[in-house]
Amino acid sequence: MSSTPTSPAADAGLVQDKPKTRGFLNIVRHGAGPFAMYVATYHHLDRSLNQAGSDPHSMVAEGAQPLIELLEELGVDFRLPEVRGALQDILRFGSANITNPWFSEEKLTRKGLINS
Repeated sequence: MSSTPTSPAADAGLVQDKPKTRGFLNIVRHGAGPFAMYVATYHHLDRSLNQAGSDPHSMVAEGAQPLIELLEELGVDFRLPEVRGALQDILRFGSANITNPWFSEEKLTRKGLINS
């Protein structure tokens, strides 16, 4: 038997030791009401990853619900006050940044926000 304590989440395979990236997610609203579109762009803060030709890629969400679904798929924690504040800023001011989201490179690549 292993002497390393594990949590139920780790036992269920829910905890992943994937490399995380450092950066921020910029979200800009275009339009208003149910026809608003949202453009989400991830920006690396790691200088080693900001190589030539690795310009940020954007994802478009056509409406508020698809934006929420995109953020959920990326693993954004909606319980954090800074995330809730950023979502309010998007509605009020038209744009906001979600700082230090610590996404895995795998998720960002799968969503097309960074190059593999």
